[in-house]
Amino acid sequence: MRLDGRSVLITGGGGRIGAATARRVAEEGGIVALLDRAESAVEQVAAEIRERGGQAYAFHGDVTSEADVDAAVAQATALTGRLDGMFVNAGIQLHRLDLPVHEQTLESWDATQDVNFRGAFICCKAAAQQMLRQGGGSIVLMSSITALVGAAPQNPAYTASKGGLLALGRAMAVQYGPSGIRVNMVCPGPLEQPPMADQVDLAARERRMGDQVPLGRFGRADEIAPMVVFLLSDDASFATGGAFVIDGGYTAR
Repeated sequence: MRLDGRSVLITGGGGRIGAATARRVAEEGGIVALLDRAESAVEQVAAEIRERGGQAYAFHGDVTSEADVDAAVAQATALTGRLDGMFVNAGIQLHRLDLPVHEQTLESWDATQDVNFRGAFICCKAAAQQMLRQGGGSIVLMSSITALVGAAPQNPAYTASKGGLLALGRAMAVQYGPSGIRVNMVCPGPLEQPPMADQVDLAARERRMGDQVPLGRFGRADEIAPMVVFLLSDDASFATGGAFVIDGGYTAR
């Protein structure tokens, strides 16, 4: 199996993409460590994986806290003696507060950047430190097609945070490639359940965007997970610094 015996830490492990990826990692033989501030959700995902015969551990913490992230990396490393992979996935999209730039409040802007960009930096820092000590590893950052095209102009804070992750990931790929650390970014397109979907009129969103996807439908979380697992595995041993688009053809139009 692609990840047999390898330790993978997933932030935002209680969310849709995090949970789908955790299941896929376990199916590929990996040992899954999940970090999320939603304690009950992350515990449920870990319990489900264990019931299916996999190995999974749930950690309660917030990616905006360096102490929480450092503790999660230390605990995940203690499971197997290494941290083979980290999926930096935790993020928010404040649909109702993330407004056009001329209407955006500094508080909303900072709230988005705090989780999506600063939090990702904290995670990358902790992962890189451990992977330098052990001699390599793979980091995957959750970006978005909003980093590539103006797909969400009404949410500039979210868009900017995801664009920042592409730049950060490329810089890290160049910096740490000689040390055996690969860094890649995944850019999903429109999904059936976007981040913080409870704030979105999903029917109106489908009417607005549905005919813009050449495959004729929105994507699912379990269609993102295989790409993440591929990038974490040795099958992607020559892939670093790349932005991998999974969008049903949306950006090809």
